[in-house]
This record gives sequence, C-alpha cells and structure tokens, in this order.
Amino acid sequence: MQVKTKLAAEEFFKLYTQGSRLELINGEVYEMPGQCVNHQRVVGNLYFKLRSFLKEGLGEVLLSPVDVVFDQENVLQPDLVYASDPSKVEDKVYGVPELVVEVISPQTLVRDFVEKRKLYERFKVKEYWLIFPLEKTMFVYELTENGYELYSYATEKGKVKSKVLEGFELEVEEVFKELKSLPTP
Repeated sequence: MQVKTKLAAEEFFKLYTQGSRLELINGEVYEMPGQCVNHQRVVGNLYFKLRSFLKEGLGEVLLSPVDVVFDQENVLQPDLVYASDPSKVEDKVYGVPELVVEVISPQTLVRDFVEKRKLYERFKVKEYWLIFPLEKTMFVYELTENGYELYSYATEKGKVKSKVLEGFELEVEEVFKELKSLPTP
C-alpha cells in the first residue's frame, strides 16, 4: 500500500478540524507550537491598533488561528492577516491578503523568516511584517519586482509605517509595552 506523503487543501480540511494549529506548506502538514503569553500580548496590541485604524469598509484584520488558503498545497496561519476585499473572507480567507504579520519565536524563526517568506513572496502578498518580541524589533517589508525589500523598521523606540495601509504608523513601544521578562533557566 502506498502512503501518501503530500496532501491537498481539501484532504487537509477533512483530516484536521478548523482551529487546529496546523499549516499546509507545499502539501506537507506542519504543527505550530503553542503561543506564549508575550506572543499573545504582541499580537493583541497590534490587532487593537490595526482595528482602531481601519474604518468601516476598508477591509478586515483577523487573528490567528485563521486559515489563509493560498492554493491547494498551501494553507497558512499568519498571526495577523489584513484583507481589503471582504469577498475573500468567509469561514477562512480565500486568496491572497494584502498584509500578513508573523510574530517570531525561536521555534518558528526558520519557517517564518525563510519558508513562509518565500511563499508570501510567490503568492504576491504586498506587505509582510516580522516582529521579534525578545528584541522588541519590527520589520515591515514591501513586495517589489525584486521580492521583499525593507520598507520600515524600528527597535525598542520609534515608529514603523505601512505602505498598504496608507497613513498607518505605529509606535513600537505600544506593541511591546506589556511584555514580561522571561525567566532564565
């Protein structure tokens, strides 16, 4: 009996329940680690700022876990997703959102910074944010004809801005304000 090593999105959704912390990347299933409290604080603070900025009818920002179905081999769960077109948002996000945010932890660094970045580039996500809570650093990348290029960044103090969400600027301190020091082993 041949064992199927790759899945299509349709099979993936039949096997795994909605809300699972799983992603389908190039047909392979990846389990995502649980999110620590600091991760949730960062995501929550950023979500609140984005929701406050968006006026009614300007699209929707969603928190993970929400499946973003890029194609039959790629279903990702960015930490935050912004889709300007409401027809893309149903029980999942279908198609390419304009902006995705990944909050980096040591366990997800390679997948978020390398693998998922390549996928977001390939599918032409216009803006990709990488947030490093331990370093209190935010990077905003814009998609150009040469791939992602740094558009804005800040560490500990200062502002980052979005190109996709014109006029949206964010004090980095507001995103990291409630972080607690991690205990040392």
